[in-house]
Amino acid sequence: MKAVLLGLLLVAASAAAGDELLRVGSKRFTESYILGEIIAQSVPGGAEYRPGLGNTGIVYAALKAGSIDVYPEYTGTIAREILGIDGAFTLADLQRRLAPEGLGVGVPLGFSNSYALAMRESEAERLSVRMLSDLAHHPALKLGLSQEFIARADGWPALKRAYGLPQTPAGLDHGLAYEAIAAGKIDVMDVYSTDAKIERYGLRVLEDDRSVFPRYDAVLLYRLDLPQRLPQAWKALQALQGRIDQGRMIRLNAAAELEHQSFADVAKAFLSGSAASAARPRSFINALFGGDFWRLTREHLLLVFVSLAAGIVIAVPLGVVAARSEAAAQPILAVVGVIQTIPALALLAFLIPLLGSIGTAPALLALFLYSLLPIVRNTHAGVAGVGRGMRQAALALGLAPRDQLLLIELPLAAPAILAGIKTSAVIGVGTATIAAFIGAGGYGERIAQGLALNDNTLLLAGAIPAAALALLIQGAFELTERYALPALKVRNQGG
Repeated sequence: MKAVLLGLLLVAASAAAGDELLRVGSKRFTESYILGEIIAQSVPGGAEYRPGLGNTGIVYAALKAGSIDVYPEYTGTIAREILGIDGAFTLADLQRRLAPEGLGVGVPLGFSNSYALAMRESEAERLSVRMLSDLAHHPALKLGLSQEFIARADGWPALKRAYGLPQTPAGLDHGLAYEAIAAGKIDVMDVYSTDAKIERYGLRVLEDDRSVFPRYDAVLLYRLDLPQRLPQAWKALQALQGRIDQGRMIRLNAAAELEHQSFADVAKAFLSGSAASAARPRSFINALFGGDFWRLTREHLLLVFVSLAAGIVIAVPLGVVAARSEAAAQPILAVVGVIQTIPALALLAFLIPLLGSIGTAPALLALFLYSLLPIVRNTHAGVAGVGRGMRQAALALGLAPRDQLLLIELPLAAPAILAGIKTSAVIGVGTATIAAFIGAGGYGERIAQGLALNDNTLLLAGAIPAAALALLIQGAFELTERYALPALKVRNQGG
């Protein structure tokens, strides 16, 4: 087991070799993608950028683990969600509280992006809803809020407590909520005050009349050793202070969300002081076979096949042990079954501080763990299904237990074992898309960006290759079952 885990870490470490660069992260929404690009592109000599690292918990864990050096954050989030400060605070307060963790906060970018709730203007006018306190009088309103907003202390729990709101919100990805509210599927959604789509979709931002939300000034959250370790990069980052006002940030978001500029192009235009050029019409084929296609394919194949190989090495022996020992069967099957029930993002968030890194290493370990159950169960069922008569015949021939296993039990159980491996491989292709949320790449990178932008073309450009890869893998296993296994049986019978 230890050898397999070490192998997974060595594969990941090989990708990290090279000269030290500033390592930049961002969260999985439009504005954070753009700010991450601005930070990375502002550094002379370039930077290593890990976009879309999921929610606050994941990207903050990556910063604490030293996997990234800096990422764009907001003072209200740092105070309420990270540090648990419930009252008023200053930037100096945040700096003092973060210092024992080896972290710092600074370089205010010049704008505030506060949380808010919004409704369609026509519906808000009809119900005379202008403030958050008005929502308490309309319990039938359907709320669709992002999962992070529902969970975080300064989000829905704070609003529900302060305003006595009776509604039960449904969890909905932020990038999809605008379409849902426009279609009338929800009545209220959470927004950021710099969202470009607020005006586009004709929404009314409800007044926070009890001042529940703190200020969310955009700042850089960084490792304290950054200024000394990379002084030139730090000097470049300090030059960003105060350069982005709220109007400019809204326009940058609009360039990505409404004009379909790439995040990199939006950042490049801002830093150069030029206007962002209009995006050329993009066909699905161009999006599918874009410049990142082969890189994403290599990353996805690495994630799937390295984790699957490790799973086979561990799971097949575990299945054999479970089949041969009734005492061991229940604990082994129970453990691998419980692992399968852990939500992928929760497991990834746990593995980041455990391994001290983001990217390939925790993703491979998570996929390895998820690969175990189908292989263990099928191996257990296949070996246990070998008839008693076959075992007695082997004993009569004087075969040692090892030879019984290799010459009789495993060949007879091979169809079941291969079916488990096939199931694990196909599941792994889909699960590997989640790895993009911790910077491991693969087709999930397109899916994450497509969700952030509500860009169906980009979503499909990530989802379809993943589905095609799953079909190819399934076809390859079926060919193996049809041709290779019969040949193996004939060879064993001949021996």
